[in-house]
Amino acid sequence: MIEILSKSNKNLLAVKATEKLTVEDYEEIFIPKLNELIQQYGKIRVLFYLSESFKGWKLGAMWDDAKFGMKHRNDFEKIAVAGGPAWVQWGTKIASHLLKCNVKTFKLKELQDAFEWISL
Repeated sequence: MIEILSKSNKNLLAVKATEKLTVEDYEEIFIPKLNELIQQYGKIRVLFYLSESFKGWKLGAMWDDAKFGMKHRNDFEKIAVAGGPAWVQWGTKIASHLLKCNVKTFKLKELQDAFEWISL
């Protein structure tokens, strides 16, 4: 499940991911909000907070994530990923080479640091 956090404002979208992310999470919540902010602000910042209950992506959601990221790789100013297992941190670092923005990973206990970094 994906939830838009109240710390979202202007061109910053902060989301919390729990359990397994689905196609519905992406197509009904995350992607529409990203599109809205890109249309309104041009470049956006995203904080992706992976809670302790996060278990990954269903295949369709992973595909939606990859397609959107590649199509909009010039539309992100910063992306922060906080939490998640080691494979997510590793995968994020690899994906960062395909995006034209600053990408940084944080441990779950560094969530506040992630909020501060993405807000600068």
